[in-house]
Amino acid sequence: MGGGEVRPAPSLGAELVGLKVDVIVAAGPPAIQAVKEATTTIPIVMAIVVDAVATGLVTNLARPEGNITGLSIMPRELVARQLGLLKEVVPEVSGVAFLGNPASPSNAPLLREAQDAARALGMRLHPLAARDPSELDSAFAAITMEQAGAVIVSTDTVLFIHRTRIADLAAKRRLPLVAPAKQYVEAGGLMADGVIVPDLYRRAAVYVDKILKGAKPGDLPVEQPTKYELVINAKTAKALGLTVPQSVLMRADHVIE
Repeated sequence: MGGGEVRPAPSLGAELVGLKVDVIVAAGPPAIQAVKEATTTIPIVMAIVVDAVATGLVTNLARPEGNITGLSIMPRELVARQLGLLKEVVPEVSGVAFLGNPASPSNAPLLREAQDAARALGMRLHPLAARDPSELDSAFAAITMEQAGAVIVSTDTVLFIHRTRIADLAAKRRLPLVAPAKQYVEAGGLMADGVIVPDLYRRAAVYVDKILKGAKPGDLPVEQPTKYELVINAKTAKALGLTVPQSVLMRADHVIE
């Protein structure tokens, strides 16, 4: 990793296999893919990934077979929640930009579900690409050209690394920013609604325990997150001239004043 660029590490997967570990826990498509290519026998537990089927990591959630199982975030649940919240807080919004990284395996399923969810809410979705930080300025310039009234950020490591810059660019253009992680809100974004990452790792540990006690990973169904976290930046809402409905504030896990 350097300058915000994230590279898969197949050599790391091979190194773990060489150490003859009993179980490998991996997070994110590049890491999971690296260990998947390195071994077909050592059990692999996915801690964080969006749509394990669409990204080609498993063929079936109920019975993954092979040596991989774990947790998979379902894109429909994630983006539908985010767009629904945006509609509650900014009911007049009609055009929404979707900032994603096309190089990420998670981007396509998230974008597809975001388009469907936006249509159901009567919104127009404008897909924008940022493969690396050098493309962020042009992406936000395109948001202005498309006359989008808000921006949603995809789940992606590269974008997450540059969350402060993304939040600053949204603030500069007075755009409500909805993201999948609370760190975006701490950086100045409006809202975040996403999975609770520590909970995913705790649940991954349960898989490890079962496997070490003799369970085969291919017989353990891939599960979905059950805990989500809603974080709102009240200071940002005020700066944008927005009044967050009490019904939304009451559902929030954290409100940054």
